[in-house]
Amino acid sequence: MEYSGEILGIIYQNELNSYTIAEMYIDELEDVKTIVGYLPFVVEGDNLKIIGKFVEHREYGEQFKVESFEKVMPQTLDALERYLTNGTIKGVGPATAKKIVKKFGDDTIDTIKYAPEKLAEIKGITRDKAIDISESFIESWEVWQIVGFLEKFSIGVENAKRIYDKLGNNAIDQIKDNPYVLIDLVRGVDFRQIDKMALELGTDENSKKRIQSGIKYALIQTTYNGHSCVILQNLEEYTHNLLDVSIDGIEENIINLKAKGEIIIEERDDGEEWVYLESFYNTEKAICNRLIKLDKYENSKYVKGIEDEIEKVEKHNVIQLSDKQKEAIKAVNDNNVTIITGGPGTGKTTIIKSIIEIYQKKNNKIMLAAPTGRAAKRMTEMTGYEASTLHRLLEIGKINEDGLYKQYQDYQGTPIDGDIVIVDEMSMVDMFLMNYLLQSVYLGTKLILVGDSDQLSSVGPGNVLKDIIESERITTIHLDKIFRQAAKSKIIVNAHRVNEGEGFISKSEASEDSKDDFFFINEVNQEKILEQVMSLCTGRLQKFGNYDFFDNIQILTPTKKGMLGTKELNKSLQNILNPANNGKKEKASKTGIYRVGDRIMQIKNNYDIYWERHFTKETGTGVFNGEFGTITDIDEKEKNVEIKFDDEKIAWYQFQDLDQIEHSYAITIHKAQRK
Repeated sequence: MEYSGEILGIIYQNELNSYTIAEMYIDELEDVKTIVGYLPFVVEGDNLKIIGKFVEHREYGEQFKVESFEKVMPQTLDALERYLTNGTIKGVGPATAKKIVKKFGDDTIDTIKYAPEKLAEIKGITRDKAIDISESFIESWEVWQIVGFLEKFSIGVENAKRIYDKLGNNAIDQIKDNPYVLIDLVRGVDFRQIDKMALELGTDENSKKRIQSGIKYALIQTTYNGHSCVILQNLEEYTHNLLDVSIDGIEENIINLKAKGEIIIEERDDGEEWVYLESFYNTEKAICNRLIKLDKYENSKYVKGIEDEIEKVEKHNVIQLSDKQKEAIKAVNDNNVTIITGGPGTGKTTIIKSIIEIYQKKNNKIMLAAPTGRAAKRMTEMTGYEASTLHRLLEIGKINEDGLYKQYQDYQGTPIDGDIVIVDEMSMVDMFLMNYLLQSVYLGTKLILVGDSDQLSSVGPGNVLKDIIESERITTIHLDKIFRQAAKSKIIVNAHRVNEGEGFISKSEASEDSKDDFFFINEVNQEKILEQVMSLCTGRLQKFGNYDFFDNIQILTPTKKGMLGTKELNKSLQNILNPANNGKKEKASKTGIYRVGDRIMQIKNNYDIYWERHFTKETGTGVFNGEFGTITDIDEKEKNVEIKFDDEKIAWYQFQDLDQIEHSYAITIHKAQRK
């Protein structure tokens, strides 16, 4: 059955999947009926054409089950007035809508779309406001048209707004012409879904558009796994399996993409050919060139008599630096770019503090930074000097999270106002952030990169620290001695033993003054492991060392899935540590149920979100991937969640933005490096 009519009211609408129950006046029946179905972006006042059938609900009676629908423009002036006031048109309330419809009548829609300046003839509407009304009206309508179009191909409605922002008013025509454009616009989109859509629209299986898009998609998938390039033969095999086309056709289109400059093929010394997306290759090349240029520039911050300065530092701080630590300080003095690497407890922090003291005496401005808020905070605590995140230091604006990071390669950098720049936790820095950093360092500035190359590589593409060290082009000091104080920690000792392929330290091997900070519970049964985790978190560690879960404990696991993955562990821990009760506010989201008191983690960069620090009266914008916080309030009226992060900033998340966070009672080992 097919009917038309107006939505009079929304009874229920699921925010996650848009399942809707609504009251609709059906023109053909001249009656109000209850309709049910998946109706994204449908609000009160919308006019729809619906296709489906009447069904009998055991409890609620007759309902019309919508199988497909189309939004249409209102057919009467009264309906048009209601449509304009349904909240989708910026700057139009009931009074303004009444004035617009009264003045322009049947020409209202054409006036808004094609002659918006005429709206300024109405008292209270300025020319700027008239333009805003027109743009909002057109955007709302075009976004919905995209929704309807994409829905036919099972592509999520949440992508419609982003696609409209990128492609504009003729988005649908552009998609019909080349459906594969969606690969570049929608992060994480399923290529097979787009490919099926393209074939249904008439794309030939062996068309250049299809094969070249498949090749680029394969390269993008590689970058999601942290790689910047792929072996040519592997790329061909993956694309062949993806598209089921001939290797000859793939080779031909790889050559075409190379000719167009969209990919780069690099032949290595061993004869192996590696394929890059153009932006990734240029970024790697920019990093190499800039590192060498910085390092070879005049050493204008050189300190004469460095050995005397080292002795002064030792005397002032009542310490005895090791030969390796002294070597590191001298290397910094002799070079513009220096890498200091070593595992925990090998004295990296002492070196940083000594460098700061020596160069500050010579009136040099020192800048300290780390990739994440947690790492920067830890750097501040360890050195006694203020450190910032790299994002804040570099004043990085919005980064394209959706595709190929194209703007990185052209970035010229916001110059860092410092003579000595020290970056800690370098293993977390991906190739794009590294490029930003290097482009921002003045020639003549000393750059000191500190980190542990044995740690997990960055979440983003590239293995920057390890690759630079292995190139042997930049002076690197390897610290391998564990200092006596650090050697008391079984955590530090075992970390080094594992890296060396050895087992955990035994009781007989531990020194008498070793700390009880490491325990190994040997268990292979998943149910028993889960019991152990719950027991440790709900009393045993509290009794052992007064460790409170929310202040002192973090669960790490290798995986997201399974009984011992983050998803199931977070559910179990939330139920025990922060259970539901009648007085506790909570909100369901696609990533879980969030309650006041929950520990959460930000999982993507958000450069726009506003925050406040009440104790310093500081305000700003931006919360970044890896920041941890606690939910302090949930406001149903304002439809937002208040989160207090560990660095004391408070931010407010709209309900639709909750996909930016996830529970952090348990996190993956990979995400732990973001702490």
